[in-house]
Amino acid sequence: MSYKQTALSRQAETIIKNLEKRNMEGYYFKSASACTEAILSSIPNGSVIGWGGSESIKECGLMDGIHKGDYELLDRSLARTPEEARQIYAKTVLADYYLMSTNAITTDGTLINIDGNGNRVACLIQGPSHIIIVTGMNKVVTGVPEGVARVRNMASPANAIRLERRLPCAVSGTCHDCLSPECFCNQIVVTRRSMHPGRIKVYLVGEELGY
Repeated sequence: MSYKQTALSRQAETIIKNLEKRNMEGYYFKSASACTEAILSSIPNGSVIGWGGSESIKECGLMDGIHKGDYELLDRSLARTPEEARQIYAKTVLADYYLMSTNAITTDGTLINIDGNGNRVACLIQGPSHIIIVTGMNKVVTGVPEGVARVRNMASPANAIRLERRLPCAVSGTCHDCLSPECFCNQIVVTRRSMHPGRIKVYLVGEELGY
């Protein structure tokens, strides 16, 4: 194990201990493939699964495993009309599992997320029985202000470019604190604790995932 890998594993250990204080569970994997294998083995066949359209979830291979498995996937991207998408959102609230990443996580175990429509953070806060969060160690920050700054100046510009949004951050690569019609930095949610022990499980991966 390299010095960097050792440092990441020790940082993950610190985060996991702090997550436990906040009624959340944490796990660390050196590789995305090992993480995906562990998650898939923990989800029973026949489970209803929703997800937040996360790039991290796709990059780690978890969505490929979900598509191949015996699960009922609630996928809003398949909706043909706004009303159909709304119905999928409604069903997702009662899903057995909800898959997402976090935009940032602090070393003391706090989650920071910025959302557009709010459906992702809504499910994180309340609804699905189990929340599975997969995040690369590249999203670790020292505190909440640093987490918000990271999302606005690193994740949001990259997402704006990916989604071809007409936003100033897509042009400059940095946040303008805009109120543009296509802005998706609408809901800022800081999760400092879970009311329900073990409902939120955070899978830390020693690789760079997502934005």
